[in-house]
Amino acid sequence: MPILEVKDLKKIYTTRFGGQQVQALSNVNFTVEAGEYAAIMGESGSGKTTLLNILAALDKPTSGEVLLDGKNIVNIKERDIAAFRRDHLGFVFQDFNLLDTFSIQDNILLPLVLAGRSFPEMERRLLPLARQLGLSELLKKYPYEISGGQKQRVAAARALITEPRLVLADEPTGALDSKASDNLLRLFGQVNAEGQTILMVTHSAKAASHAKRVLFIRDGEVFHQIYKGVSTTEEMYQKISDTLTLLAAGGEEDA
Repeated sequence: MPILEVKDLKKIYTTRFGGQQVQALSNVNFTVEAGEYAAIMGESGSGKTTLLNILAALDKPTSGEVLLDGKNIVNIKERDIAAFRRDHLGFVFQDFNLLDTFSIQDNILLPLVLAGRSFPEMERRLLPLARQLGLSELLKKYPYEISGGQKQRVAAARALITEPRLVLADEPTGALDSKASDNLLRLFGQVNAEGQTILMVTHSAKAASHAKRVLFIRDGEVFHQIYKGVSTTEEMYQKISDTLTLLAAGGEEDA
């Protein structure tokens, strides 16, 4: 059963100076199944960021539909967008987006505070999640007191604590060293194994090789996809590298 359905998505921008039109997305179609772990890759300018912003309800398409659990998020009224994102989507960003004046605990709990949840419920969700992510000893610290890898785990905790239908990860390993990246990708694998649906946008073939499926975008369209199946992470990495080479050469491949 698809949790996310993207249908005939198009996005055309009009430049501020000169009034020229730029087509960022031309005809994007794909679905993400409940419990899937998918990644989106493509060269700079391919439309990845535009697509992510639309999926996150941060931007609206020129035409097309984005269905989350059958609800077209494109039609949600502006005044209801923030609450919808908070209640249904989790976000993990490259630059963490933590508040330095808040403790780690308060950063993680912020979405629940904004949603008006009771403190007993917040505590019930926080403690097991903090244990799972190795954050129990850090809850009273502040973001400037912890490492980049720890910050990204805090960002992941903040995304997961709302028990979202879909986690959107934007270059989540981009600001991390290799060890911290490995730890985060291992964490994503664990939470996905427990049923969490994840959609990650990344430039990193290593990060994408941990996903169960990788979609490649070129010139505003999904032009190819790879399923991991029984492949090892190393074999998946090689498949991704070969496809990226094809992308760079402008070649074609059957989707």
